[in-house]
Amino acid sequence: VQLQASGGGLVQAGGSLRLSCAASGRTFVRYNMGWFRQAPGKERTFVAAIGSRGITTRYADSVKGRFTISRDNVANTGYLQMNNLKPEDTAVYYCAADRHLAGLRTTPGNYDDWGQGTQVTVSS
Repeated sequence: VQLQASGGGLVQAGGSLRLSCAASGRTFVRYNMGWFRQAPGKERTFVAAIGSRGITTRYADSVKGRFTISRDNVANTGYLQMNNLKPEDTAVYYCAADRHLAGLRTTPGNYDDWGQGTQVTVSS
């Protein structure tokens, strides 16, 4: 599946952004989806994941209560609603698809398909 992330931008601390991940192909509905982020000079880290049917979710501790992951399988699109953004949320955000349906995994290497990334910058 091909993925394209969008919705990033520059926002002040405390603000909100909504990222989208558009998927091509009808197989998107079969896969778990995740969001990851990578700050300059740092490794790519897990942010959130959602099951193929959109029922189960999982979050990194650093974003719990502020970020919400969702998906619309009819529109073949995933979302990451980010509220109360902090400067430490600044990173390139990537969406990814996990074809193996082995639970909501948090390791980037377990994901098969990746979008190109969208930059999120939070100013203090």
